[in-house]
Amino acid sequence: MEVPDRLSVSSASVTNMFGRLQEMGLVGYERYRGASLTRRGLMEALRLVRRHRLIETFLLEHLGYSWQDVHEEAERLEHAVSDRFTARLAELLGHPDRDPYGELIPAADGTFAPEKLKPLSETEAGQLVHIIKVSDESVSVLNHLGERGLVPGRVLVVKDVRALDGVVTVEDEGGGEHPLRETLARVIFVQAVAEPA
Repeated sequence: MEVPDRLSVSSASVTNMFGRLQEMGLVGYERYRGASLTRRGLMEALRLVRRHRLIETFLLEHLGYSWQDVHEEAERLEHAVSDRFTARLAELLGHPDRDPYGELIPAADGTFAPEKLKPLSETEAGQLVHIIKVSDESVSVLNHLGERGLVPGRVLVVKDVRALDGVVTVEDEGGGEHPLRETLARVIFVQAVAEPA
């Protein structure tokens, strides 16, 4: 998707923005060829991602925000807090690895822990899986999954994976079954877990 369409702004505004970011040393930009982050730009982006994900975690765990609402609120707050605040927030939260959606939180030095996940759509019937992250920002998708308790931290049994249409049916710990169309199963990332003893 083109940047102007994604941001709902004119092409001229995007060109001007990239020009300013290049002057700041954050991007390399060549008109009609595109832009890429510089090393400094990448570090700044990771610093902002860390701040955003820590704020999301704080809003959920300490202020009672819903799983579905933390992203939008964190978008507003991430530009208003300092690095000092971010460091103290990380300490208060116990230096979490993941945000409420299961996305990795970059360490203070910009590094990430390695992860080996696969989408629920690529699992097989009979597997016991642990939801690690949900990779979708759509409020309707988050509401749908949240209402069914299909959130990071949950353990599920894969009951069926239909080859014809990709529908994946899972069973939660309470015995409730949830059929998920392939587009939903693709945004839920899981790890296989060992069968309980």
